[in-house]
Amino acid sequence: MNKGMSRRGLLIAGGAALVVPARARAEVREEATVVRRNISSFSSQDWRDHFDELGVGCIVCDTASRALHYWNADGSDYRVYPTSVPKTDELTKRGYTRIVRKKEAPSWTPTASQMERFPDWRPVEGGAPDNPLGTHAMYFDWPAYLIHGTHDTRKIGRPSSDGCIGLYNEKIAELYQITPIGTQVRLI
Repeated sequence: MNKGMSRRGLLIAGGAALVVPARARAEVREEATVVRRNISSFSSQDWRDHFDELGVGCIVCDTASRALHYWNADGSDYRVYPTSVPKTDELTKRGYTRIVRKKEAPSWTPTASQMERFPDWRPVEGGAPDNPLGTHAMYFDWPAYLIHGTHDTRKIGRPSSDGCIGLYNEKIAELYQITPIGTQVRLI
């Protein structure tokens, strides 16, 4: 036997060679699980699958892929944004609506059902750093449902909202600028 390598050293080296790849695979699986919970699985959409015409513009909020799809009035501008989506199916409203109002630095007031579930919640002034609506909001013709920003970037890509569609503040600011009142919206 080679003087530099004992039987014991050979066994230890062989065992380590078996353990290291298994441990590395476990760490990769662990990381992949974490990433999958906070990522949107973007797939492109076609507005024709959801609307008869573009009108002044279209938005599709896909709660399964956690993505918002936007088309302008002539279809030449198509954008996809990662979103937060409602925590549960009970909080998720699906169907057709429109953007009826837009507001920069929106204030936030908890709904009656939120106050029942979270009695310590209080209204938040527009522009406040802890405002759950972030920097911009676009309201639907459904009461208490909207597309808005968030200061908590951990929420994007996750089911984390109480019913609304959330975007990073810089993305809602961009969408806010290009989206006219009357834009048709579908939540799927």
